[in-house]
Amino acid sequence: MTEQQLPVWADPAVAPADLDPQGVSRRQLIRRAGLFGAAFALGGAAAPATAATGGGHGGEDPRLAYLVGDHHVHSVYSHDAKYTFSQQARAAARYGLDWMVFNEHSNFGHASHGAALEHEEILKARAANPRQLIFQGLEWYIPAAEHCTVFAAPGPHEADLLTKFELAYDGKLLGYTEGSAGAADTARNEAHAVRAIKWLAEQRRTGYVDDVLVLANHPLRLGIDSPHEMRAWRDAAPEIMIGMEGAPGAQGAAIPGLRGATSVRGEYENRPSAQSWAGYPADAYLTYGGFDWATATVGGLWDSMLAEGRLFSITTNSDNHRTVFDTWKNGDWPAGQNFDTTGKLPAPVDTGAPQPGSDFWPGQFSRTHVGVTRHGYRAVMTGLREGRVWLDHGHLLDGLEVRLRREHGGGRGVTLGGRLRVRRGEKLTLDITVTSASRPNPHGILPELAHVDVIRGAVRGPVSDRDAWRAPDTRVVRTTDVSGRKGTYTLRVPVTVGDESFYVRLRGSDGNRNATGYLGASVDPHGPVPHEPGNGDPWADTWFYSNPVFVDVAG
Repeated sequence: MTEQQLPVWADPAVAPADLDPQGVSRRQLIRRAGLFGAAFALGGAAAPATAATGGGHGGEDPRLAYLVGDHHVHSVYSHDAKYTFSQQARAAARYGLDWMVFNEHSNFGHASHGAALEHEEILKARAANPRQLIFQGLEWYIPAAEHCTVFAAPGPHEADLLTKFELAYDGKLLGYTEGSAGAADTARNEAHAVRAIKWLAEQRRTGYVDDVLVLANHPLRLGIDSPHEMRAWRDAAPEIMIGMEGAPGAQGAAIPGLRGATSVRGEYENRPSAQSWAGYPADAYLTYGGFDWATATVGGLWDSMLAEGRLFSITTNSDNHRTVFDTWKNGDWPAGQNFDTTGKLPAPVDTGAPQPGSDFWPGQFSRTHVGVTRHGYRAVMTGLREGRVWLDHGHLLDGLEVRLRREHGGGRGVTLGGRLRVRRGEKLTLDITVTSASRPNPHGILPELAHVDVIRGAVRGPVSDRDAWRAPDTRVVRTTDVSGRKGTYTLRVPVTVGDESFYVRLRGSDGNRNATGYLGASVDPHGPVPHEPGNGDPWADTWFYSNPVFVDVAG
């Protein structure tokens, strides 16, 4: 594999004068973490890669640098997209992405032809873009459910793994879709999805691939990812099935005047169907501040899974197929060819006029920040697995560092995705270090964070009802107004420890649009809300979310 280079902002050979304001900001953050230069490129005694495992029970999680990425990007190797690898990689670099996953739709053309051709281009893309971490992935049609991102660490079997998986376990290729022939087939299909995740875990265990991860995509778009299915996928191999999109792609779908009066951010424009899980309310099919209902509802589905005391990460991404206001269109097929026979679309053609689209380029609007102790493919995958993740829209923040520590003698404490073991009555401090946006975002707006919310939920252990989607003891417990604050600052929040284990997570926004949350003012007094159909300017309603930190209370 081509020798990997550090991102420009992290490369000591690049002079500070050659960085833009956000690059300067990111370099300051990595210096603060003690990971600049060789410590980041190679790891080292100050920041060993092995320190990224273990869950943080000792209260001494390593210092982290954050790599920005997108695990859901499509190219000409997806039947419904249009861009080349080079177009996507150049755009990702322009908008500051450090890592990305080409996540192509499964179908027979892809399995028979496209995946192998795509792998050749992946290798070329890595060589042409040595500062980017470029993964090959697959958008898996889950038997009986929606889609997932599946991707592996680079290695001799990364493409073969995806092709074998696609042919043996893809719901579309097998005809194992929800509602295909009644309850018996639904049970068969759901069981096959679980076997698929266990098979991936076995490939990692035996060393066929160094690593592999799965994330559920746009989980509530169609309402067919039931709570019991999501729990079953997680439980099949929690080290493989690590989470879901907290916010979908297609964030430009409801820009006023773009797609019509019924358009919704994320293209969440559906209603319950015969295949949907009946326990979801109609409101679950909408986005709230651009985020999936499962994540945006305080005390909702995501919290009900966290309340079991088990990590389930969230991400955000572009799902880029067709960029808003872009002028490229699909090229024409040569006579006698189609996607089934080639596994690849013709190269796109620039028309000079805007074409239909709902998406943003990778990194243009949606960003997933992953905490790592060194630079590299496996480091990103480890950071995702450990849950060291926060996300933002519209480049709302330059940086976020979270530490939960004992008030006295707590050291660095534990960070996102971690666990702190304490005794009842101990006093804790939650340190939230925010670095405000240092430059206008790609829309020309200098984002300003208006508030930071601390959300706390009790941990009650495994649920008896696998379809439960409420966490009745989770709520917003503190809101801090940070309007007008600039640069890097730390909020210190005292945290009381009672008799029960619990978790805390963070959320915040630009303050432009909020109201009483879905489960009421006593749970969430100023949460995200749906926009009017056709009137959802995403740049005017931006949020950040973080993964949780768990606190295990001993007797």
